Amino acid sequence: MRALEITSAILIALAFAWPFSPPTLRPRWMRHLPLAAAGACLLHLTVEGYRWQMLPLYALSLAALVGWAAGVRESSSQRPGRWQSAGSLLGLVLTALASALPVLLPVPTPPAPSGPFTVGTLTFELTDAARPEIYSGRPGEPRRILVQLWYPAEPGPDAQPAAWIEEPDMPRAIARYLGLPAFFLDHTRLARTHAVQGAPPATGATQMPVVLFSHGWSSFRGQSTHQLEELASQGFLVAALQHPYGAILTIFPDGSQAPKNPQALPTGAATDIAESAGNILVDQWAGDMALVLETLSAWHQSDPQGRFTGKLNLERVAVMGHSTGGGATIEFCARDARCKAGIGLDAYLGPVSKAVLQEGLQQPFLYLYSEAWPSARNQELFAQLFSASRGPAYAYTILGTDHYDFSDLPLLTPLASAIGLKGPLPASRVVPILDTMELAFLKQHLLGEPEYRVQGASVLSEPQAVFPEVVPEGIKP
Repeated sequence: MRALEITSAILIALAFAWPFSPPTLRPRWMRHLPLAAAGACLLHLTVEGYRWQMLPLYALSLAALVGWAAGVRESSSQRPGRWQSAGSLLGLVLTALASALPVLLPVPTPPAPSGPFTVGTLTFELTDAARPEIYSGRPGEPRRILVQLWYPAEPGPDAQPAAWIEEPDMPRAIARYLGLPAFFLDHTRLARTHAVQGAPPATGATQMPVVLFSHGWSSFRGQSTHQLEELASQGFLVAALQHPYGAILTIFPDGSQAPKNPQALPTGAATDIAESAGNILVDQWAGDMALVLETLSAWHQSDPQGRFTGKLNLERVAVMGHSTGGGATIEFCARDARCKAGIGLDAYLGPVSKAVLQEGLQQPFLYLYSEAWPSARNQELFAQLFSASRGPAYAYTILGTDHYDFSDLPLLTPLASAIGLKGPLPASRVVPILDTMELAFLKQHLLGEPEYRVQGASVLSEPQAVFPEVVPEGIKP
């Protein structure tokens, strides 16, 4: 709960509890606690913003206020009557129950990044006139994508934190995908990140290495914000792509929408049909990555906005993806030498072309898999890819995790594990594992730094000495 929500709940509880205190401990001013509780609710609505999880507390505040206005507590010296006591006791019980709802469904807050830089973010649209959109059903339409950057920044005095989800319709699309009532995630519109919207890049951050991020099927560009902010705080420029018609919903700046096209990755289809469709999909996504790199290269030469001119190191480019985005990462790096290192998070290998699986990869790669998600088919394809790869490769399973542990979804509720949004390993443990493993890999294999060590142990070579939950499945130094 946020500060004014907590204050409101406490004042409402005190308003109902006041009649039970001894008369000698009941100064007359305490009769006005319902008015104070109502004022706290109004202040919360003005400053923090309405969310439906607080509705029962709003109603209880109103009930206490009506009782106060009706003069139920006219005398501070008399003991409460039977009905007044019963009503106050019921109010106390209901306040306790009502307070549980905003606690169990909080406004999400990504973990704070640990690096030395403040993080800035901005979102923009790109159009590839040379490449057609194959999923919109409108022949001849060019491919359009959204890109969100996270980067080291120097915010001004009026800096505002960026929204976790920028598009107002996105929370309802995510809720429907998760099988929840449409309104269930409306409160995520209030969530703020640790990045500053539109802040200028840090003057001390020159030659920033670049990391591209590709989301999973039915997801969106901000699905793993805490990981992307962490990398930006360490000096990387991170470009997260939103792939229209594969993302849960894409809303362009002009208001036009590109909903997910289920036929792009058909559910329940035969393996060969699904994998063939998936290969077309990741080919399109790999084209999106190439478009972003071309744009960033142009900006490095001459950014029209004057932000990133001369600030990027396009010789040090890593690509990172989750699930289907992990498959697209592998496909892109196999065909484009600009990719110098890759990270696959529960990478879905069904869409990866047979040629790539058979020939493997030359770049250094880090593969992090959850314990619960990979299918036998995915494991079979991964064994083929890993065996054929010629570059350094590291494959680990993180015990106690599931597919969504690589995203921000576990932040939605403390009950995330119980409702299938994560594995049993606490998010407070998963977050440092992901951040440390990813940073160790990029520092060593993208930036050329010595082995990254924690408490004397190499994070990549001896991960269990640092994180016992990280089990090596294969290491090719």
